[in-house]
Formats: sequence, structure tokens, C-alpha cells
Amino acid sequence: MSDRKLKIAVICSSNQNRSMEAHNFLSKKGFQVRSFGSGTHVKLPGPSPQLPNIYDFNTTYDEMYRDLVAKDKQLYTQNGILHMIDRNRRIKSRPERFQSCKDRFDLIVTCEERVYDQVLEDIESKERENPESVHVVNIDIQDNHEEAVIGAFMICDLCALLSETDDLDNDVDELLQEFEAKCQRPILHTVAFY
Repeated sequence: MSDRKLKIAVICSSNQNRSMEAHNFLSKKGFQVRSFGSGTHVKLPGPSPQLPNIYDFNTTYDEMYRDLVAKDKQLYTQNGILHMIDRNRRIKSRPERFQSCKDRFDLIVTCEERVYDQVLEDIESKERENPESVHVVNIDIQDNHEEAVIGAFMICDLCALLSETDDLDNDVDELLQEFEAKCQRPILHTVAFY
């Protein structure tokens, strides 16, 4: 990959916390990255676990921010949701759903096994002329602010490692084993074609 940059996608369920933290971190390090969610809607914590805030993917981060301020500014400031959405709106205007994206990537990193399964299901459901390979890698990252930051560092380390090879397809298994031993988390990997 030394003569061209990897095109990277980072995906969590709602394109809010984990994927956006990694998107922010990777872009600051010069990676060519986009972030997505794989869920049917964007879900954010609400006043209780039974009452989440649910938005369509076409809702802007600004609209979410204003909605949550109007609902309970103190609660959403205290739990860090407003800070997170403020960061997000400085990166891009709205969450994006992976299943709606037409772009191709060299590397897709998912943040939980359920998302990994959704991404693979979507890739396999689309027939394309001249399919190209994509490496889909999962690193389980808990959906909280602290783990999202730790996960962003791990994803950045992984992307740096994979971008240094001249033959990703040939070297990926060995590199992922090395990375898995270093980060002490199980890694899932599949080569898919789309």
C-alpha cells in the first residue's frame, strides 16, 4: 500500500460514538477515512434504557443537538452526549448508514460482532460488475466514551500496520495475528468481494 493510501471505513451501529471517535482520530493522522452506522436508526441514550432517543440517519447532528438541549440540557451535558454530538458535527453534517453507501473501501473496521455481521450481509447481498476485494475486520469495543477513545487508538494502530505492507492480501493474516496478540482482543477477519 506504500504507493497509495488505504480507503478505510469505520462502522459502529449508529455512527455516533465509536466510529466517530475513530474517524476523528484517523483523519487527524492523515488516513483516508469515512465512518458509518449499520443500524436501521440512530439510537442515543435517553432518560432511561427503555426510552432511547431515536433518529433517522438523515437527521443532522445539529438537529439532534438542538433536540436534546430542548429535552433536557442538564442530563445530556452530564452524560456526555452533547459533547459527543458537538464533536461529530465538526467532522461531518450527519450520520451515514453503510448500507446506503456506494463507495468502495480497501479496509472496513467494525466495532462489534453484530455490526460485522450486518456489514458482511450487506456486502454479500449486492451484486456488482467487476467485484473488488475488501478486508473486513472486527475489534469489539464497548459503546462508552472511554472505550471509544481506547478503540480509536487501537484502530489507528491497526490501520498504520496494514497500510505499511506492499501486499495486503498476502500479509494480512500474519499482521492481524501480530496485532491481536498486541491488543489482547479477539479479531475477526473476512475477505469479501463487492
